[in-house]
Amino acid sequence: MLGAAIRAKTGAQVFGIELSAAMADEALNHIDQVFVGDAAEIMLQGKLDNYKFDTIIFADVLEHLVDPWAVLSAAKNYLNPAGTIIASIPNIRHIDTIYHLVLKGYWPYRERGIHDRTHLRFFTRQNIIELFSSAGLTIDTIDTNYRILEKPSQINRVAKFFALPILKDFLAFQYLIQARLVE
Repeated sequence: MLGAAIRAKTGAQVFGIELSAAMADEALNHIDQVFVGDAAEIMLQGKLDNYKFDTIIFADVLEHLVDPWAVLSAAKNYLNPAGTIIASIPNIRHIDTIYHLVLKGYWPYRERGIHDRTHLRFFTRQNIIELFSSAGLTIDTIDTNYRILEKPSQINRVAKFFALPILKDFLAFQYLIQARLVE
């Protein structure tokens, strides 16, 4: 759906990577081309060598990979010189993690969100900066989605007003990163 929205808004040619063949068939109704398989394998094994992209998006993907450092580094090979990498990554330093670990002594495995049971890697803002730097990328912007509660709730609408310097890292639910090749 993200690819369809980008294509509809910009008219850009949109490619995707999808693990499920059935979902790839569905995606082809909305975007130009879909590579079927594991995203890490496709990028690390050079299966995109014939392509250069203006933008590569990792929308809540990197935390699911065994080696996001290698995948992000490999993504540079498929980026046009003036291209951009955009990523969204959940913040493990969110207050919900601290509440459950420190006060309840419990890791809250969930079906989605920060504590999605399929996450293999966990990042704070500093970890994200190091991840992109180690891949040879310069971060242009890091935007933040704030939430008081990890789950969707009306109270989260006011979270940004409580994101004072001492609290902001604990209310950061997700970071949105825009990066480019190091010049």
